[in-house]
Amino acid sequence: MRTGIANLPLHAGKCPRWLFEKMVALSQTIVELLVVEAGPAEVLRRLSDPFWFQAFGCVLGFDWHSSGLTTTVCGALKEAVRGCERDLGLFVCGGKGATAFKTPEEILRLGARHPLKANPEDLVRASRLAAKVDQAAVQDGYDLYHHTFIFSSQGTWVVIQQGMNAAARRARRYHWLSEACRDFVVEPHTAVCCDVRGLTLNLVAQESEAARQSLPALTRERPEKLVADIKRIHDRILDLPDRHQLLLEDLDPGRLKTVFEKSYDRAPQDFVALLETPGVGPRGIRALSLIAELVYGTPLSYRDPARFAFAHGGKDGTPYPVDRATYEHSIRVLKRAVEQSRLGYSEKRQALARLARYEGL
Repeated sequence: MRTGIANLPLHAGKCPRWLFEKMVALSQTIVELLVVEAGPAEVLRRLSDPFWFQAFGCVLGFDWHSSGLTTTVCGALKEAVRGCERDLGLFVCGGKGATAFKTPEEILRLGARHPLKANPEDLVRASRLAAKVDQAAVQDGYDLYHHTFIFSSQGTWVVIQQGMNAAARRARRYHWLSEACRDFVVEPHTAVCCDVRGLTLNLVAQESEAARQSLPALTRERPEKLVADIKRIHDRILDLPDRHQLLLEDLDPGRLKTVFEKSYDRAPQDFVALLETPGVGPRGIRALSLIAELVYGTPLSYRDPARFAFAHGGKDGTPYPVDRATYEHSIRVLKRAVEQSRLGYSEKRQALARLARYEGL
């Protein structure tokens, strides 16, 4: 289930190497402590919460609200878990740009190397479907460029992926959690956050059920007929508001014919199968949605599944520069806590818990 979305501004600059190395060390001790205290499943639940993830990035010393927090924190987690997978029961795959496309390969490789209670092929499918939904079924103007898939040896998983809107200079983060995922294409999110509400093609909204039924049926029509329908839409005069996401100039009937032919040959039986059809991306889905609305009068949802609220940080000196001595001290304290937890000495942890309750943390 998608558990939230964060909207973040694009910031220039890179994470200093010295800071990234400390982020790896600190995130490793935090994850180890969480695993000892509550198990791998709880780590996934925390990471699926966009508020907790944002706070986690702040604790690691990264900039409080920039888009780079997502990619850098996920990269630090991947390095922190590397080599400790068997002990932690956690595995991290994917990343930014070209690395995201290697996620299925990494899942299968880890699945062959470690005993899992889930079929690695099922994990690959979950990874691909989460990306497909946020790229094609929810068209909000953000193109995915980061995809991290984290899973446990029990087969539970979390997806953290991010899209970019270059024109608005904003990035949007999407969180998914497997535990309550009953349906990939019917309201899979429990919280969606951003600062602007707009018109978004949302084919996973409850009110888009008729469209989800119609789109697979349309793919069984001959491609020539679908192309003719698109041309007919082009010939009509549509008075669309400026923020409308379904721009007809984005649709080239000639190019879409190839997409229609692929879906026609495979004849998907439902909306999930349509999303999984190779070559059927956002433009193909958008074209079929327009045709469904034109031919069948099926209502589409333009509800934007997003609102915003977040805060805190450090890399750029806000609210203050990273204090290296304090950072090192935090790592040492947490490492001792992990060691003592494993040995059964819990007094310090209990004292920390009491202090946290006293401080209202």
